[in-house]
Amino acid sequence: MAVHLRPGEALRLWQDVAVTEARAGRPDLSMRQAAILLTIYLEPPPHTIRGLAARLNVSKPVITRALDMMGALKLVSRHRDESDRRNVLVKRTVEGALFVERFGDVIIACAKEPTTP
Repeated sequence: MAVHLRPGEALRLWQDVAVTEARAGRPDLSMRQAAILLTIYLEPPPHTIRGLAARLNVSKPVITRALDMMGALKLVSRHRDESDRRNVLVKRTVEGALFVERFGDVIIACAKEPTTP
């Protein structure tokens, strides 16, 4: 599904979503954390720290720090890969799935009823 927005419209939608999230009082995710979370939930598993680092073109420690925070919020979990103990698998959680679904709902709601400046 293609959505056609002018740059100003896209930025206004992004602002509306950001303001809605800030007002909601839910945990804040950085842009990088959000990119990692959406990659985990929108792209097929398995996900590894090494694979996420390559996908986002960042270092493994950057991914690990982001996963530490998201793990504390129960948005993802990590487990050793039993077939290759060197790998750490990043798995989805129920809490994370609900978080991502709700975030999608916020985007849809903001797109339907944009705020005026």
